[in-house]
Amino acid sequence: MTSKNYTKIFKQLKGNTTKLNKFKKHNQPQKRSFGRGSKKCKRCGRKGAHISKYRLNLCRQCFRDIATKIGFKRYS
Repeated sequence: MTSKNYTKIFKQLKGNTTKLNKFKKHNQPQKRSFGRGSKKCKRCGRKGAHISKYRLNLCRQCFRDIATKIGFKRYS
């Protein structure tokens, strides 16, 4: 379930507290402590294709954009 749908349903259930509490218990997005969902690109916020080597914390698309500015050279 996406966060947009989660907040939409959350607004609909504000009147009924028992259903709201049950919904929160079972459907609330969980905090990730490890794995793919825990790491985010510091530039754009994507969670996939994350490069954490040398403490870059960038996705591959952002890395391609700024690699030459950081000092990486492209070899063919």
